[in-house]
Amino acid sequence: MILDTLLHNVDIVESIGDLNINIEKIHFDSRKINNNDVFVALIGLEDDGHDYIEQAISSGAKVILCVNKPKDIVANIVYVIVDNSHKALAVMSSNYFDNPSGKLKLIGVTGTNGKTSVVNLLHQLFTLLNYKCGLISTIENINVNQKITSSHTTPDPLQINLLLSQMVASGCEYCFMEVSSHALSQKRVDYLNFALGTFTNISHDHLDYHKSFESYLNAKKSFFDNLNNTAFSLVNNDDKHALIMLQNSKAIRHTFSLKKVSDFKCKIIENDFDGMLLHIDNNDVWVKLVGEFNAYNLLAVYSIAKLFKHSTKDILTAISMLNPAEGRFQSFKSSTGIVAVLDYAHTDDALKNVLSTINSIRKKNQKIITVFGCGGDRDRLKRPKMTSVACKLSSQVILTSDNPRSEDIAKIILDMTSELDDEYLKRTIIIHNRKQAIKTAFALAQNSDIVLIAGKGHEKYQEIEGEKNPFDDKEEILKLLNLN
Repeated sequence: MILDTLLHNVDIVESIGDLNINIEKIHFDSRKINNNDVFVALIGLEDDGHDYIEQAISSGAKVILCVNKPKDIVANIVYVIVDNSHKALAVMSSNYFDNPSGKLKLIGVTGTNGKTSVVNLLHQLFTLLNYKCGLISTIENINVNQKITSSHTTPDPLQINLLLSQMVASGCEYCFMEVSSHALSQKRVDYLNFALGTFTNISHDHLDYHKSFESYLNAKKSFFDNLNNTAFSLVNNDDKHALIMLQNSKAIRHTFSLKKVSDFKCKIIENDFDGMLLHIDNNDVWVKLVGEFNAYNLLAVYSIAKLFKHSTKDILTAISMLNPAEGRFQSFKSSTGIVAVLDYAHTDDALKNVLSTINSIRKKNQKIITVFGCGGDRDRLKRPKMTSVACKLSSQVILTSDNPRSEDIAKIILDMTSELDDEYLKRTIIIHNRKQAIKTAFALAQNSDIVLIAGKGHEKYQEIEGEKNPFDDKEEILKLLNLN
């Protein structure tokens, strides 16, 4: 590609050298650079790409895109100076792959909880409606039937546009994509042509990264600020911050809710471990999913399908066939009647939603035993909140490891118990080893009791001291319930 074409719509402060040269690839990792590549110097939390410019040039880079102009300008190297290299990378990535987001309907879903479930359910539903679809999510990326391992909730701009271009080549008409607050802050989804943006909800999370709730809120809001006037914006009107998302949005506005007056409405008629009976826009439908939070997820999915002009009958028929995303309120029952629930809940709000749902379904004689931990090197403020929620809504709580990463598990659990009173402390057991904690929970469970294993959901590993060790909550559950 000609460099000048690649830089179309990039806000350039200064350029040095010939912009009409041919370039091969774009990289922001200097270790991947080959001859005639473009190196983009990104400024991160820990690493600064400017420190690797010399290495990139020695590996064959012909173009350096950066924010800070180097003191030493190397002959025959083109330098492009910009205000924001993250944003420039997003624009260039889209240009490099011939702007694939405009060649299908790209639906983005943002919010603290529900992103993975909503995009997964959308992918299922539109596939049932006989469309070729793509999925970009925490669990996996999918191009029609091809599954691609996912490493981030929202990939980097190069990976996003590569995936989208592959989906376009495969004939996909829709792509459903999780949009994280990190991705929004780092401009990873800038210059993508979203046909619709959805807001599920917001609660305190990722404050280790965003530093304040206001910053976190503004990151989510920026998604809707950047939608164009032909796109739809769809927000959960029952969340008190929903209308903030729409304040500066040029998109066509729509709302959904269970409690307030909205464009799309839903009511839960029945709710148990086998599913729910929902009343959606004057129609009753039985679904396999459980809980109020899933009613919101399904209503978002219904609303999106309606906005794209699909018939109510076809949508509700498909909704009745949808399965929960992996690790999202998956329930299992042993021959003796013990119920296990596996869920990814890793915020106090998500944990409250799951436990409130279990409490609304359980019989009086059924105890709830909750097993969970908190991730290391992440938001410490939510740790005591999660423990308080678990103790308040459970009969017994077992505190254990999640992904401790580089943190000491004992210190994480000390944070988790820091605000507990004596009554709640009596309900807690501390077992550092997650496998042993899960085993203990089932040993304590009597016939028909409910065991909630929360925090990791679909994950197949535990990250400890920089290493990902194989571990699967679901595998442990099936083994202990003699279901495998």
